[in-house]
Amino acid sequence: MSLNMERIALKFNTSGPQDRNEALAALLKLSNFLTSTSDLGSLLDGALSIVLDHFDLDAGRIYVMDDTGQCLTLVAHRGLDIAGLEKVHLNEGFSGKSARTKSVIVQHISELEDCGRAELLARKSFEIIVCVPFIVMDRVEGVINLASKKAIRLSQEDIDLLMAMGQQIGVACSHVRTYMKLQEKVREVQDNEEAIKFFACSTFHDLKSPSVGLCGLTKRLHKEYVHLFDDKGKSYVDHILQVTGQIVSSVEQINAYITTREVPLRQERVGTKAVLARLRQEISGLLEERRIRWVESAALPEIVADELCIVRIFRNLLDNAMKYGGVGLSEIRFQFRETNTHHVFSVSDDGVGLGEVDRDRLFQVFQRQATSRGIEGSGLGLAIVREIAKRHLGDVWVESSPDPGTTFSFSISRELASPLTPSC
Repeated sequence: MSLNMERIALKFNTSGPQDRNEALAALLKLSNFLTSTSDLGSLLDGALSIVLDHFDLDAGRIYVMDDTGQCLTLVAHRGLDIAGLEKVHLNEGFSGKSARTKSVIVQHISELEDCGRAELLARKSFEIIVCVPFIVMDRVEGVINLASKKAIRLSQEDIDLLMAMGQQIGVACSHVRTYMKLQEKVREVQDNEEAIKFFACSTFHDLKSPSVGLCGLTKRLHKEYVHLFDDKGKSYVDHILQVTGQIVSSVEQINAYITTREVPLRQERVGTKAVLARLRQEISGLLEERRIRWVESAALPEIVADELCIVRIFRNLLDNAMKYGGVGLSEIRFQFRETNTHHVFSVSDDGVGLGEVDRDRLFQVFQRQATSRGIEGSGLGLAIVREIAKRHLGDVWVESSPDPGTTFSFSISRELASPLTPSC
C-alpha cells in the first residue's frame, strides 16, 4: 500500500491485521477479552492464559497492588504451586523487585538472589522467569510473573509486547477495582439510606399516637377547665392547643409523605369526577362561608391510578389554594386535557398568586411559599404531589400568568395498565 496517496479508506476489519502481525493479533485478543467482564478474578485469569499461550510459557501468576502500595496480592495463577506466595511485599522476591523498580525482569533461575526459591523452581524444571509490572499513569497496579521450563529468547519486540500487554491489563484492572469500590460505596449508601428510612418511618409512626393524644387532652382541658384560669392561663392553654394541633398536622403530613413514597401503588379505575365531588362535599361549608365558586370541567375522565393517591393530590392542591389564595380568593377551577401520553389536570385559583418565587423549589421537601408566613403548614403538601405524579410516570408544575392567581398542573400516564413497584 502506498502512503503517498492523498487519501486512504479501509473498512474496519480485525482479521487482516491479525493475519499480518502476530503481536498485534495478541494485543487485539487481549484487548477484546479485557472488555468482556467486570469480575477481577475472571479478568486476570483470562488475561494470564492469553499471555502464556501467546509466548508458549508454562506457568504464571498475576498480583495486584494493595491500597498501601507496599504489598502485592495474588489474584490469578496457572501451572505453579502458590503455597506461601499469596502475598509478596515489595522488598522480597523478583515480583517485588519488578514492582519496586518498575522494571521488566528476565532471568535464569540459577541467577536468582533467593537461593531457596531458585532451588525450588529448578526442582520443578523451570529455567527462565519473566516479571512485568503493570504501570498505569506512573502507578504500579500489579505484576505478571511468568515461568518457562525451556530456554527462551525474548527479543526487544517481545519485551515491548509484554510491556504493552501489562499496561492493558493494568488499565483494565484499575477500572474494575474502581468499579468494585464504587459498587461498595453504593451498597453502603443504600444500607445507610435504608437505616435512615427505617428510623424516620418508625419515629414518625410512633409519634402519631402520643401527638394525637396530647392534642386531645389539650382540647379537653380547654373545653372543661379554661374557665378556671385567669387571662394569662387562658392564653397559655390557647397557645398549647395551637402548637399541639400543628404537631399533629406535621406528623400526619410526614407520615403521608413516607406512605406516598413507600407503599406499593394499587392501580384501579378511578373516576376523577367522583373524587372531586367527595372533596367538594368535605369543604362545602367553608366554600359557602368564604363565598368561593367551585368550577370544574364537564367531562372529567376515568383513569387508571391509585385512588388514594389521586384523592391526596387533589386534596393537597385544593388545600394549597384555600390556604394561600388570600381573602380575595373567589374561585377555584378544575380543568382537564389529554396529550398522546398523559392525562393532564389543572387546579387554578384567582387568589394572590405566587409573586417572585423559585418555581422548582416549591416541590421540594419542607419548602414553603413566601406568602405562607403566619399560615399553618409543614412544607410537604407540594412535595407529596410531586411524588405521586412521579410514581404515576407523570410530572407536576406551576404555570405563570400575568393575571392574579395560581395554576398547578399535574400529569398521569395513560399507559398504567399493570402494578407499579415502589419508587425507592
